Amino acid sequence: MADELEMLKTRRVTALYRLDLIGKGAQLTYEDGTAVDMKSEQARLEEMVADLDRRIARLEATLH
Repeated sequence: MADELEMLKTRRVTALYRLDLIGKGAQLTYEDGTAVDMKSEQARLEEMVADLDRRIARLEATLH
């Protein structure tokens, strides 16, 4: 379980880093050059962070 907890925390940090980049105006593109809809990507990442927060809290509660 500790390994899973660390994996979730790492995913959360990565998502927060990407949200920070979006906040600073980053623009992503797909491999074919098509622009990524940054508002949708931001919403997706925010939902991911919220989900990860819940999962991390549950795991931490079972470990302590």
